[in-house]
Amino acid sequence: MSGRRVKALVVCAATAAALSVPAGSAGAAGLRDVLLVGNSQSGSVSFIDGRTYQNLGSFNVIGDLQQRLDEMDPIQRAGYETVKGIEGGDRFVDDVQLSPDGRTLYVSRGNLDDAAAFDLVSGRQLWHTRLDGFHADHAALSPDGRRYVISATTAQVAEVLDTATGAVTGRFGTGTYPHQNDYTADGKYIYNSSIGVTSLPQALELLKGSFRLTKVDAATLKVVKTWNLPHGIRPNLIAPDGNTFYAQQSYLNGFIKYDLARSKTVATVTMPYSAHGKALKPDDYPQNSAHHGLALSGDGAKLCDVGTIDDYTAIVDTADLSTKGFVNYPTDSLPYWGTSSVDGTRCFVSLSKANAVSVVDYATATEVARVPVGTFPQRERIGQAAPEAIAALTPAG
Repeated sequence: MSGRRVKALVVCAATAAALSVPAGSAGAAGLRDVLLVGNSQSGSVSFIDGRTYQNLGSFNVIGDLQQRLDEMDPIQRAGYETVKGIEGGDRFVDDVQLSPDGRTLYVSRGNLDDAAAFDLVSGRQLWHTRLDGFHADHAALSPDGRRYVISATTAQVAEVLDTATGAVTGRFGTGTYPHQNDYTADGKYIYNSSIGVTSLPQALELLKGSFRLTKVDAATLKVVKTWNLPHGIRPNLIAPDGNTFYAQQSYLNGFIKYDLARSKTVATVTMPYSAHGKALKPDDYPQNSAHHGLALSGDGAKLCDVGTIDDYTAIVDTADLSTKGFVNYPTDSLPYWGTSSVDGTRCFVSLSKANAVSVVDYATATEVARVPVGTFPQRERIGQAAPEAIAALTPAG
């Protein structure tokens, strides 16, 4: 491959008393349900017990940082420094996933512009692969664990890697600045959404490029269908009916409900501004994001809307889109992602500037735990970890 290298909470006592799931509960085949938290600035991944919320430890994914920097040619190094400047510092961990056997960690490494795989038990890096362009963004692992798809942001493509070797096996075109990737549960399709050029001001939104949702056949990587939206597509999800699309959008203080079959926005939900959010100008929003983080409860009845500029999480009823309650955080906590627990009853919210994860109960719209993690947590993913992998982690604290 020319031009690329492939190388082989602390939970408070009052909160703990409220938890109904016994400590140490495990998933299938002895694997333990975990929440993976990518600590973007510190270059580590925290492992949180998916049911008790105990911080189990962390894994360093930038042990090769100096080597990676030394390998960059002048153009790559200039791209690295440019992206670092746009994002306000290093963002080493963009996305993170666990292999089905719970022993291998896959990481999209932000402004290092690569993906890497690690054996958690030995701590050994199995491979790393540089992507096209200058930034590696959101990623998704196929249900069978064989393919890893990552947005190569500035190259306007998503690249698909073989998880066994790290080799790029294919790519597909996207909208401008591809962002989120998701496999359908059956593994047949990939959905990719684009955000446009975030470095341009709101006044030049027409020049930011295309804001596109792209549906791709996962086997052939052929585009099946596209939808063009009027604004950058931020965190999004497709409801179990396969047609209802919920999405946050650039500059929108809330989210939309969209009908994929009719290619039509059927509702725009505008959420209240906090005093902090109201004081900001749109060009001050982090990467154009007013609200950035969206999750759906296991029963499909509630949405978890993460209010990034507003320092809150809102729980919204999907039946009538009414707000059931808010969890408020200290000013400038920068809540920046939302993921539902394995049992679908809780929403995990990363508080990037508070270096913590907030655990929000869907039924009561209250915070039931807050877990300290590493520096600047962003993307969170659920998975199952092998006991020997957990035992090899660097202890929390």
